Amino acid sequence: MIELIDVAKRYGATPALAPTTLVPARARTTVLVGPSGCGKSTLLRLVAGLIAPDRGEIRFDGEPLGPHNLDRLRVRMGYVIQEGGLFPHMTVAANVTLMARHLGWERARLEARLRELAHLVRLPESMFGRYPIELSGGQRQRVSLMRALMLDPALLLLDEPLGALDPMIRYELQQELRAIFARLSKTVLLVTHDIAEAAWLGHTLVLMREGRIVQRGTLEELVRAPADPFVERFISAQRAPMERLRRVLA
Repeated sequence: MIELIDVAKRYGATPALAPTTLVPARARTTVLVGPSGCGKSTLLRLVAGLIAPDRGEIRFDGEPLGPHNLDRLRVRMGYVIQEGGLFPHMTVAANVTLMARHLGWERARLEARLRELAHLVRLPESMFGRYPIELSGGQRQRVSLMRALMLDPALLLLDEPLGALDPMIRYELQQELRAIFARLSKTVLLVTHDIAEAAWLGHTLVLMREGRIVQRGTLEELVRAPADPFVERFISAQRAPMERLRRVLA
């Protein structure tokens, strides 16, 4: 589905991503995890085509991603950012259906897909006419996920999608996202700094530090066989989620 081959990125003299090779498993959730500034969001933006690599190649279904095909391939990707990124002057329905309308979908098809996605993310249809400012944080993220899924993309990219939510709403959406991922069987690449969230949502965890992949594997592999002391320190530092970690490993 998506392949990064020796991909690197720097901003001026500052390296953001060292030469990196990563091939997320098809129809599985791969989670990029690590401290702020480790390169995980840069990697996701490279996959989305929002920035171009300085070296290396990104392939989508075997086709190199570049300016010549970016618009065509991007419609096969859904992208969710922190706090939703919704257009404030558009209603829920207008935000969700924006790209489908641009592509010329018929009204009946638009409305049917809108209702289908609302049911999937548990958003009441009565909210279709509301504007983002009239929604809670959790509702905005549901709408953002609907927008990302509108065109039924093959690849779903999520950059800290739950990072700005309060703990109760975040917990609720974690449960729902996991169920949605399982139901849709899409290839998912997700960014978070929360190791417990990564373990709950992901089949494979990719721990990053200073623009490099330190270790990849299941949570159990990271906990039981850390590749270096940083892996142990990163997991141990997150004391609040440790009880959840123990339940996952039990």
